[in-house]
Amino acid sequence: MDHRSSLPMPPSWPARIRSVAAGELTPVVPKPAATVVLLRDTAHGPEAYLLRRRATMAFAGGMYAYPGGGVDPRDAEAELGWAGPSPAEWGERLGLDAPTAQAVVCAAVRETFEEAGVLLGGPDADSVTEARDWTAERAALESHELSFADFLKAEGLVLRSDLLGGWARWVTPEFEERRYDTWFFVARLPAGQQAARDVGEADRTAWLAPAEAVRGHAEGRYGMLPPTVTVLRELLGCGTADEALAAAADRKVEPVLGRAELAGERITVRWSGYEELTIDGEFPR
Repeated sequence: MDHRSSLPMPPSWPARIRSVAAGELTPVVPKPAATVVLLRDTAHGPEAYLLRRRATMAFAGGMYAYPGGGVDPRDAEAELGWAGPSPAEWGERLGLDAPTAQAVVCAAVRETFEEAGVLLGGPDADSVTEARDWTAERAALESHELSFADFLKAEGLVLRSDLLGGWARWVTPEFEERRYDTWFFVARLPAGQQAARDVGEADRTAWLAPAEAVRGHAEGRYGMLPPTVTVLRELLGCGTADEALAAAADRKVEPVLGRAELAGERITVRWSGYEELTIDGEFPR
């Protein structure tokens, strides 16, 4: 197999790419999702919180990722305790209507709480909640027994949307079996809180400097999907978590979608604007 890129072509891609191109396979509709790059400052610069998904996971098994997951439709129209930019303002930022923007931002905060145990919220618009044992609440949210809106109401808390910075939006290529339309956010680890070391869907957690994570990915030590490593590369110029949040304010959050090109037995997958991610090679039928 002749690859001009150092990135491997997943084994299932060639056949699925050809099937989509031939009209034999209808692309799956991507599910809306959100993920958060938690950052903490150290003497040597910021570090990002990463989870290694268990190898048994159906999507991205064995890969390092950020806390995140699917949007809960219940949060689109729920009366949420909310502080910071409104859903309408987030809609303008993310290119969404207000209810959908609310659900996406809510998913970002909820998933960070469920997976990392970090709550981007507090009793009011000027504070964050103190650390405590939220094990039961996180489990109820993960099992969908409890909505995030009801959780906030019961605890007398508000979601702090001002603690998030919109960073990117990546859509899984149309030839993938499982597809997600994912909004990426950055956030600073709130003072007094700690990220979980044990996560149900992960077999390892790690705080990594972006440079170390990117280097480890290039060396094959940290498996990552293209969006994950790309965001880390984009964070290399940020000297602190606050610098990352400031940089987020200036970024355009537009969908990035990988597309396949066929030329005989050669298949090339490109992400517009991200040529370093190109996968290219000969794949005989």
